[in-house]
Amino acid sequence: LVFFQQRRDRVLEGSTRVIPSIQPRPLPIRNMSVSRTMEDSCELDLVYVTERIIAVSFPSTANEENFRSNLREVAQMLKSKHGGNYLLFNLSERRPDITKLHAKVLEFGWPDLHTPALEKICSICKAMDTWLNADPHNVVVLHNKGNRGRIGVVIAAYMHYSNISASADQALDRFAMKRFYEDKIVPIGQPSQRRYVHYFSGLLSGSIKMNNKPLFLHHVIMHGIPNFESKGGCRPFLRIYQAMQPVYTSGIYNIPGDSQTSVCITIEPGLLLKGDILLKCYHKKFRSPARDVIFRVQFHTCAIHDLGVVFGKEDLDDAFKDDRFPEYGKVEFVFSYGPEKIHGMEHLENGPSVSVDYNTSDPLIRWDSYDNFSGHREDGME
Repeated sequence: LVFFQQRRDRVLEGSTRVIPSIQPRPLPIRNMSVSRTMEDSCELDLVYVTERIIAVSFPSTANEENFRSNLREVAQMLKSKHGGNYLLFNLSERRPDITKLHAKVLEFGWPDLHTPALEKICSICKAMDTWLNADPHNVVVLHNKGNRGRIGVVIAAYMHYSNISASADQALDRFAMKRFYEDKIVPIGQPSQRRYVHYFSGLLSGSIKMNNKPLFLHHVIMHGIPNFESKGGCRPFLRIYQAMQPVYTSGIYNIPGDSQTSVCITIEPGLLLKGDILLKCYHKKFRSPARDVIFRVQFHTCAIHDLGVVFGKEDLDDAFKDDRFPEYGKVEFVFSYGPEKIHGMEHLENGPSVSVDYNTSDPLIRWDSYDNFSGHREDGME
């Protein structure tokens, strides 16, 4: 994260070299139909966000045969229009056909509907800036299969990254990126994606100060009980990931309908967390070998400065648009600077109607959604 200070220092020293676009005015945001075949398939979304940043997106449900055909035609179009001056950033899972079709590919994939690590956002922006500044004819292609939120994170982050050193004649490019993000991404993005864009912007500008203290998580309190069972209530359990590696699995809490207004999941001793954190709360279905996601939230400890952090429904991935999660619902995290039990928290104890099953050896509980992402598939990921 020294990246942020170095970026600000370079700007202050006046050493950042900014090369203007080939033409002074960016193209308006538009979809480009590469061929009648792709237009008919309704699966490809190719947009010139600016003259030098192109977004190519396919839905996760894209027919594989059409997808491969469209990939080939996109490659032909890019080569005919930009020659060897385009660099493709793959934001999805690795695919051999992508690297075969394009001469220059950088792999930056992360799971769909999630936010990338803060360090990865830094690396993407730095690579984009280096390529665009190397030659005024160079263009960047952002490739994505799945929700367009991935492209949105990159566009918004690069907008802030370039803004810190941008010249006046790049104002239209910044406006185009902002318009693309607000019109095409915000309506479909996840709260954690917006949170990380906020982190990135704040750390770049200095408005967010870095927290370097260790944080220990002791309690996760869900205020407002979601209704995931036919008679109300739910059976939640937590999975916590650090740098996308599982570090904690809670017991399964059985909460009958209307019996509680909140539930507290206590971790003792406190769990040391550092860096990119993903907390995923599941509901284990009653008498069924299945689980549903109640909510998901991603945050970075460098931006956490309070020992009590509250995420409202609008801040929780999945839950923010799920009617089963109450509108007034929120999730509270209680941290400390050490693993020792926090005294004076007896009021958080759950009532007698809440039981806990600590048998977490069930494969359904232990199963890791992200275990195979670095491979070639992300299908079936929750």
